[in-house]
Amino acid sequence: MTPLEIESVFRDEAGRALATLIRLVGDFDLAEDALQDAFAAALERWTAAGLPSNPRAWLVNVGRNKAIDRIRRNASFRSRQQQFAHEQLLNSLPADEADDGGLDDDMLRLVFTCCHPSLAAEVQVALTLRTVCGLTTIEVARAFLASEAAMAQRLLRAKQKIRLAGIPYEVPEREALEPRLRGVLAVIYLVFTEGYAATSGEDLMRPDLAREAIRLARLIDALMPGRSEIKGLLALLLLHDSRRAGRETAGGDIVLLEEQDRALWDREQIAEGLALVEDALRMPGRPQSYAVQAAIAALHARAPSYQGTDWPQIAGLYEVLLRISPSPVIELNHAAAISMVDGPARALDLIDALEARGGLNGYELLPAVRADLLRRLGRPAAAREAYLAATTATQLEPLRRLYARRLAELKS
Repeated sequence: MTPLEIESVFRDEAGRALATLIRLVGDFDLAEDALQDAFAAALERWTAAGLPSNPRAWLVNVGRNKAIDRIRRNASFRSRQQQFAHEQLLNSLPADEADDGGLDDDMLRLVFTCCHPSLAAEVQVALTLRTVCGLTTIEVARAFLASEAAMAQRLLRAKQKIRLAGIPYEVPEREALEPRLRGVLAVIYLVFTEGYAATSGEDLMRPDLAREAIRLARLIDALMPGRSEIKGLLALLLLHDSRRAGRETAGGDIVLLEEQDRALWDREQIAEGLALVEDALRMPGRPQSYAVQAAIAALHARAPSYQGTDWPQIAGLYEVLLRISPSPVIELNHAAAISMVDGPARALDLIDALEARGGLNGYELLPAVRADLLRRLGRPAAAREAYLAATTATQLEPLRRLYARRLAELKS
């Protein structure tokens, strides 16, 4: 195998391997270091011997041995007896820790650990992005508009709190699920979002993360059946993911929704997502945010073309979302839908009002939406300025190439 092929396998398996190592060693940082050691060993071993039959189990078992080596080298253990007890515990665990069966799996445990009620909501999200999504500290910091040093401290304190407070690494009992459900669903959505449109790098998508988020949503739905917000979230993920094959060219460039070949969309996933949306919206009680978002995605999935999309109903559903779950990002999406109903000038007025309130300072997609509206209004100079701002704001190379194409079109 080549190093690039090994890196690809590692990226696919790292999340769940890390989740298992965290359970085994009981320490986030030690598990992350041990997994990196295992990756270094994989580069050497797999290059010569080829891929093992179960790469995740191989990484977990090698990582466990690397963790034992680190424990032996770590002078911070209070006594040789403590070191020996930790080694004995690790050595007593089953060899193959990478099975896929059952609800009670390690990635789900990790999500629930990150979403413990004793951690602030912002910290829950940051810790999930770092451990479950595998983002670097600087990438997480960028998502929160914070410095790398400040974010590193937040993550360190969160990990210390989990360790020192003895927060259990487990899926809680049924009666304890409810207080964590909102946070768990939010982080599953974040995992999917990072898989659907990466924060940075050369690749638009990380299908491994999108698949993992869908798998976790299915597990939660099985744990807590008959919940509108869970079914809505699962529907939303399936409907978005159904468009994956049409979202980029063979060369990795973005294909916008209006240009996508809808024959490439996954009709089986769409059918499942549409059925889940209907179930979620039929359930008693007020509409849930994820169900309404899924209803918007369903309208896109049903539309025969971009022009044939029911934009007035989409704009109306965004207004429902603004009432039940208001946020500046939803306001921005609502403005984009209004541009298809009342025209780009009206949408630009809405965005100007949003910017004046400071609701989206630092949000990287804001200048991109503004640039598109200005382009459609025939204001090339202002559009160029906005596309340049969008280029500066993003760290994702496919987006930068898209903005470069738009700038070239405006110049010509």
